[in-house]
Amino acid sequence: MSDPVTVLIVDDHPVVRQGMEMFLETQEQVKVTGLAENGAEAARLVSATPPDVVLMDLNMPGMDGIEATRQIRQISPQTQVVVLTSHHEDAMVFPAIKAGALSYLLKSAAPDEVLDTILAAARGEARLHPRIAKRLMDEVSGTSRSLTALTARELEVLKLIARGCDNRAIAAQLTLSEKTVKTHVSNILSKLGLTDRTQAAIYALRQKIVPLDE
Repeated sequence: MSDPVTVLIVDDHPVVRQGMEMFLETQEQVKVTGLAENGAEAARLVSATPPDVVLMDLNMPGMDGIEATRQIRQISPQTQVVVLTSHHEDAMVFPAIKAGALSYLLKSAAPDEVLDTILAAARGEARLHPRIAKRLMDEVSGTSRSLTALTARELEVLKLIARGCDNRAIAAQLTLSEKTVKTHVSNILSKLGLTDRTQAAIYALRQKIVPLDE
């Protein structure tokens, strides 16, 4: 019989950590070697005893799951990261994959699906939630670089970016919080495959959603 797959569970919610641990401990194919409540703690544990797989949440205080994934892949390249999160926004998905996550599951996944994904990850095989897989396919095919991918509110924000407005000015004009505007900007950049506001402004001008002489 082969050795069980070693797993580190990373989540800032104790109920999630303990619940996942209880489930996995009933599976003879895996062995939980540690629990972490944030990314920094996860990186330390991986540095001390690298597991085969890290089950990673993304939205955590301090070091989030994206930065933790990046550091873990540098510390232990043989350790595979499986994202298990409630977030399916492009602004979270693409950075997590780019940081080195092999698989991406939503917390709505069935326990057996989580187990299958962990075992597959130990073999170097990726598993993606269907919604995430489609978004990645769109990204590869280039269809995500379309204005149709933006919501009406994101299109409004893009127009104001093209007019040179900063987040504070955009928030004032659209009666939004600066935090909400920042989220919209991140989503716009992710959906359009752009890296910064300057590229977004140029893209908007080229697409003629804002006249060049405005």
